[in-house]
Amino acid sequence: MIRRAGKHAVVLGAGMGGLLTARALADFYDRVTLVERDDLSGEGPDGPRRGVPQGFHAHALLPRGLRIIEELFPGVTEEMVAAGAVSYEMIVHLRMIMGGHEFARTPTGERGISATRPFLERHVLGRVRALPTVTVRDRSQVTGLMTDDSSGTARVAGVRIATAGRVGADEELPADLVVDVMGRGGRTLAWLETMGFERPEEEVVKVEVSYATWYLRLPEGSMKDRLVLVGTYPGQPKGVALCQVEGDRWLATLGGNAGAPAPADPADFFAWVDEVVPAEVAAAVRAAEPLGEIGLARIPASVRRHYERLTRFPEGLLVAGDALCNFNPIYGQGMSVAALEASAMRECLREGTEGLARRYFTAAAKALDPAWQLSTGADLAARDTGVPMTPQARFMDAYVRRLQRAASHDAEAAVAFTRVTGLLDPPSALMRPSVMWRVLRG
Repeated sequence: MIRRAGKHAVVLGAGMGGLLTARALADFYDRVTLVERDDLSGEGPDGPRRGVPQGFHAHALLPRGLRIIEELFPGVTEEMVAAGAVSYEMIVHLRMIMGGHEFARTPTGERGISATRPFLERHVLGRVRALPTVTVRDRSQVTGLMTDDSSGTARVAGVRIATAGRVGADEELPADLVVDVMGRGGRTLAWLETMGFERPEEEVVKVEVSYATWYLRLPEGSMKDRLVLVGTYPGQPKGVALCQVEGDRWLATLGGNAGAPAPADPADFFAWVDEVVPAEVAAAVRAAEPLGEIGLARIPASVRRHYERLTRFPEGLLVAGDALCNFNPIYGQGMSVAALEASAMRECLREGTEGLARRYFTAAAKALDPAWQLSTGADLAARDTGVPMTPQARFMDAYVRRLQRAASHDAEAAVAFTRVTGLLDPPSALMRPSVMWRVLRG
């Protein structure tokens, strides 16, 4: 049974995290207003927008994330495939090379879709707009919070926004709940200080990752796989994701750290591909028709904010998406973790609004723990992060490298690894006796 939580909720930010948050809240509030700085007129942006600077590059909707999105919007997967998204099965249509080892192919039953970030957002935005209780306010900038101290405890009572083209004072949007999903530039840290609350503890892992992406049209029949993923590892700081996407296009994203910056020059781009991917894949990329220019991006660090450790937090305010935890995007976890957080928010609201912030932040921390362990563990092993590796981390790094080696000829080991990286199983699943036996057997 769904319990009514309040009259009005406001979600700040209409990236994937904000869209999924709005859907979760729509079941519990009479009205939900989605506030976005960018222009979302028409069906939504056809290309990357300012608020999603990484939107030009390869994105992954991991199996767990796709499951949750399908639960929130039944039928959306088939809708996207019918519109051009590419359906694939893990390590059947996906050629996976991790730690320098190409994984064995075997049916997994786990499906994914490959599409550009604007395509994914456009379809989810269309579903959100179709919800009768949700209103989208685009071209609107948040200028501040509305607060209410009448009860003796600080409470967020809404937001003030300035909308492009609107003349006069900022508009007030009273709300029972405000959720900051404005990404890495979220405003909650500053708001907490203004209201007299402590900032949460932060974990910062320096990654210094750079990306170069080129959209291509490959010769027909030149690729037998729908995706090719080559991961970085100690001694090889260069990675490649080659993905078939909507519009009969492919996108090739090159990712490297500070010691191997991603190239903007076509000749250097091809040389990187030649070095990293199998020869027949490199030949297909070289024979492709370029569609536009090479796009670049840089991510300096992964940051996790431990709101769950705070003893005081204002009522009527929550944080989600990259404003809560932002990852090294080379692992493709961001959208799926946003889906996990939306699911956690939904489950917490089923129990009412009493102690909502404490319960939600605890649930969200538990949901994102596996993804954080996977990404930071790999980063600590592969690059200079400024964070020392613990003995446990060193053991796990050595174990995972041996697991990747076993996965090149052992289908069960390959399935175990991909289920964990797909966020279907926790990292502890890699230590099950049946998996350990395969790893130790080599």
